[in-house]
Amino acid sequence: MLKIGQYNRLAINRMAEVGAYLDAGDGVEILIPSKYLPEDSAEGDILNVFVYTDTEDRLIATTEIPLIQVGQFAFLHVKDINPRVGAFLDWGITAKDLLCPFNEQRSRMNIGGIYCVYAYLDDVTGRVVASSKIEKYLGNVYPSYQIHEQVNVLVIKRTDIGYQVVVNNLHLGMIYFDELINELEIGATLTAFVKKVRSDGKLDLTMKDTNGKRAHNIADDILDMLKSKGGTIYITDKSSPDEIGLVFGCSKKDFKKAVGLLYKQHQIELVPGEIRLFKK
Repeated sequence: MLKIGQYNRLAINRMAEVGAYLDAGDGVEILIPSKYLPEDSAEGDILNVFVYTDTEDRLIATTEIPLIQVGQFAFLHVKDINPRVGAFLDWGITAKDLLCPFNEQRSRMNIGGIYCVYAYLDDVTGRVVASSKIEKYLGNVYPSYQIHEQVNVLVIKRTDIGYQVVVNNLHLGMIYFDELINELEIGATLTAFVKKVRSDGKLDLTMKDTNGKRAHNIADDILDMLKSKGGTIYITDKSSPDEIGLVFGCSKKDFKKAVGLLYKQHQIELVPGEIRLFKK
């Protein structure tokens, strides 16, 4: 089934001077203009394309990478305001901006402003549109996460107690200051761990290692740096938390866990002031 406002894998039905027509099923063809068509494309090739409607409501495919898809949240920049319909946002698609109608704006948007929005498919027009009234698109399904489960989050707001985040494009969560490794940036996308599912369906999250997965990821980062630095680095478990956080983006506690893991696996050697790749 064709997904407007999302990626689709479609086969080239026929080539044309203006590009190629893709098979969308049920006799429907979608144009991908020549400038977005990969070189040496031919009939029968399968392309992974983003599908949207143009200004004349025709289905169009592109290999451009959108900043947001239907069902997602993102911070987007306002390019223009139409006094009759709403604000037009830059969503990474050159040929058409994304409309956020006035009735879907939490507060009146301004040109040059950056706002957190949700992209959805309008049932009436069949077009992809945006809404900055994001709360109504969150928490509509009760969360079924396991404690310690890793999730993707978008940082949307700093509060007096921590950072408010969108979790997996579905739920609202909070990362409290005492669960942080470093300060977070509004608009950043990152991974976190579920600490608690509250009765209201909101989530308490942590950036700290809760089930060992983070230690393994940091261990991989340490090995990659060792290999890129000729087998020796000068950041150790004696280094300051700030230095470790700056280089590896983790707490000193998690770094020490990762170092211990690599040492037990005989992948590194520990000498004063250095970590070295283990020489077999």
